[in-house]
Amino acid sequence: MTKENEKTSETAVMTAMAKFLSDIWFVDEIRDQPEHLAEIFDAILVTETGDHQDLRIKMISCIRTIKTLVKALEPFSDIEIKTAYQKMMNA
Repeated sequence: MTKENEKTSETAVMTAMAKFLSDIWFVDEIRDQPEHLAEIFDAILVTETGDHQDLRIKMISCIRTIKTLVKALEPFSDIEIKTAYQKMMNA
């Protein structure tokens, strides 16, 4: 990441975000992640480790973040996402 007040272009930021979204969307089956995380966290929460409130807050935040990402991309097909990514990378 660049330091504050260093010049960067909006296009560079959007290109980096497009690459990030494309990488996680097509490699990790992101659509299933909220359920996977919830299952993992449910198992942790019944242990002594899961009894820490800070950890619980972080787990809930992770689930909320990934659900937000999935919801944002949900209206689009994989083909539409891939096409938009390719268009962005060629811009």
